[in-house]
Formats: sequence, structure tokens, C-alpha cells
Amino acid sequence: MKRQMKEFRDFTAFYRSFAKEEDGMVTIFACFMIFCMIMIGGIGVDMMRHEMERTRIQAVADRAVLAAADLDQLLDPTAVVHDYFAKSGMADFVSNVEVNQGLNFRNVKVDASTTVKTQFMDYLGVDNLIVPGVSRAEEKVNKVEISLVVDISGSMKNNGKMDNLKNAAATFIDTVLDDTDEDLISVSLVPYSEHVNAGPMIYDQLNVNTLHNYSHCIEFPDSEFSSVALNKTMTYEQMQHYQWNSYSNESGNTQNTRYDTVCPRYSYERIIPTSQNASYLKGQISQLKPRAGTSIFLGMKWGSAMLDPSFRSINYQLANQGNVDAVFANRPTGYNDDETLKTIILMTDGQNDKSMRIPDYYYDSSSEIVHWANYNLNYYLSRYVNSYYHRNFYTQKYDASQGDGLLSSVCEAAKEKKIVIWTIGFEVQDHGANVMRDCASSPSHFFRVEGVEITEAFSSIARQINQLRLTQ
Repeated sequence: MKRQMKEFRDFTAFYRSFAKEEDGMVTIFACFMIFCMIMIGGIGVDMMRHEMERTRIQAVADRAVLAAADLDQLLDPTAVVHDYFAKSGMADFVSNVEVNQGLNFRNVKVDASTTVKTQFMDYLGVDNLIVPGVSRAEEKVNKVEISLVVDISGSMKNNGKMDNLKNAAATFIDTVLDDTDEDLISVSLVPYSEHVNAGPMIYDQLNVNTLHNYSHCIEFPDSEFSSVALNKTMTYEQMQHYQWNSYSNESGNTQNTRYDTVCPRYSYERIIPTSQNASYLKGQISQLKPRAGTSIFLGMKWGSAMLDPSFRSINYQLANQGNVDAVFANRPTGYNDDETLKTIILMTDGQNDKSMRIPDYYYDSSSEIVHWANYNLNYYLSRYVNSYYHRNFYTQKYDASQGDGLLSSVCEAAKEKKIVIWTIGFEVQDHGANVMRDCASSPSHFFRVEGVEITEAFSSIARQINQLRLTQ
């Protein structure tokens, strides 16, 4: 017992002595802190390895679904996804591929994952980190309403421009109107020169003070260019039917030509509303010929009006008459329809020019109207009117500056309605390029092209209308 008491007293004395001893405490604490720092750094290394692997998987997943969702992709979408991962050395990473597709869309989702073996976190009981990769892509052709507004003015006869336009416009039609887009995409064709021929189908449904039956152009007051809508309560004036430009024979004599009237007069120069008939549209385009002067603002006014809900009642009647596909009877849709894209492609090879009219006092009777349909204005003046009085027979309706202002107004009105405007300056001068760039939805929506480049411009616009979107 005495021995045990002695041992207890010795232990107590040692404990008290150890408790008072401080020489080794710093070393123990330093070792602990170093261990903690190593572990924190190790966890950072494991997490960095995890993030690097996640980024690698995500990049492959994004590329795979983008390729698989492409509506032009003829291979099985699931096979495309697996092929992308296999060629990246990740064949076993794919856990699931979902494909949802219909007439006008394809949605592809991929779930992929792997594990990264930890090098430091396993000391904390975490042996592996799961690395996920999820991506979804969709290509969807929404309902699209297109106004194709093309310049057929007289300068298009130079340098083969008309042939290049025809080829480019036909390529555009074939690109945006194919079998997979049936009943989804409509195209309104608006040829313009110095004026726009609405055609009898549209003309007869508007309130117009009709003076003749030779052609079907409508005069818009300047105030109407601040809006894209057609004013259904207004009574419009009919454009006069006459030819201003004259031609001379080899001896210099002015000819009584009347095929280049200010208002385009032929059936293939009329507006074609809301069509998905690619053959018919291309057939009309193939007949176009260069005519008269250039009024881009009038082409743009009609192009935007064809997309405005104010045109719906006209379109409904055209559908009832069998002149528009019944499926498009309720177009144009409202601007709040998120499923419909409204877009204008406006093309010119020049710039706004002056435009003349015959004063009303020489165009206010049926006999005078018939007279100017039978006589080229310049031909008649040169033969039958003293030169001193020539200026009394014509007056200027528009000049170039006024035309630029009206074009800017209607372009801004269309942008306010979220209509996407693409513009093409085809072999234009700098002024014309600036005006068209200003009209476009953005500088990237403007194309300045030469020669056959116009085909690539139209093709690029068509491709961007059917755009691929990464949604996740």
C-alpha cells in the first residue's frame, strides 16, 4: 500500500511538472497547422481536377448536342452524341440521351458523368468525386413571316445584276421553303422600282380613289411612313399611269415607249402575298425586268405592311378566295405572338431618287387619263408642246433626300415592332450603303456585296433565320 501511495505521489508530481512545461507546445501546434494547410491545399487540388474534368465533359456534351439537334443532320441523333463522346475518349461517360423531335424542331439532351479518384480528400472519407455533364440543344423553325423586298429599277440591267438577283432570290426561296417547314413559313414578294404594284387582289380591298384600270399602285401620304400599318380608314389616291422615261432611236428621235411606266404594270411585277409555293414565287422572280427609277421607301412600306396585323383582314379574304393558303388565313399574327418571327429582307442596287408626277390639272378627266396611257410624256412634249411650256406638264413628288427620310421613318417603325430587318446593298455607292445600314436591325444585319456575292448574302440570311440555339 505504501508502495502504491508512493507511485501515486510520483505520478502527481510528474503531471504537475509536465503541465508547467511549455518547451514543446509550439512544435505540436506548428505540426497541426502544417497538416491543416496540406489538407486544405490537397482539397483544392482535388477540386481543381474535378473542375477540369467537368469542363472537358461539358465541352464535348455541348458540341455533341449541337450537331445532333441540327435539322439538316440525317444521322440518328443518339448515335451522333455517342460518336462525339467515343472519339473524345469518353464513350463510357454517357448515361442517357433524350431526343424529342417533330415537324419543325429537334431537341436533344445528353446526361454524362464520370468519377475522379481523390488524392487527398480520401483522408476525410471521400474516395471519389462525381463529375456531371448535362447539355441540351434545340433547333426549332418557328412560324416565320417573311417580306422579300427586291429592287427591279432600271439600273438593275447593268453588269448582269438582274440575273444575279434572280439566282440569289431563288436560292433564298429554296432555303427557307422546304418540305420540313410546310405551313410554318410564308413569304410575301414585293418587287419595287419607282413604285409598287399592289395588284388587283390587294388593291380591291383597300379604299382607293380609282382613276383607271391600267395598273394598281397606291400613293401614301408622308405621314403614313411613320407606321408599318395600312390605314384601313383612309381613302388612298391611285398612282397615275404614265411613262416619264423616254428612249431615242439611232437618229436621236424620242420614241413613244410605254412599257416602263412609273407604276409597274405587268402581272409578274405585282406583290405576291403570304405564299409558301416556292415554284410560283421563283416563277415570278424569273420574269422580273429592270424598270424606271428607285423608291426604296415605297418597297419598305409595303414590305412592312405585309407583316402588320392590319393586313390580316385582307389576307383572310384572299384565303377565302383561294389566293392564299387557308392555313395562313390568320396571318399576319399579332406582335405579341412569341412563336412567330417577322422579318424583312430589303435589297437595292442604288439609292432613293427623284420621282415625278403629272399635275392634277392635266390628269383630272377620263380623256386625259387615256391620253397619258397612250403617249410617253417626253415623246408627247417633244412633238406637240413648245419647250417653254414643258415644265408645266410635270411636278416633282419626291426627291432623294425626302426618300431617305421616309425610308428611315418606316424602318424605325418596323424596328419598334420588333420586326427583324436585313438589308442588302448590291453594288451600291457609299451613300446608298449608309442608308441601308441605317435601316437594318443592326450593322451585322447589313450586307454590302458585289456580283455573285449577293447569292451568299441571301443564303446567309436564310441560314440565320433557321438558327440553332443552345438552351442549357
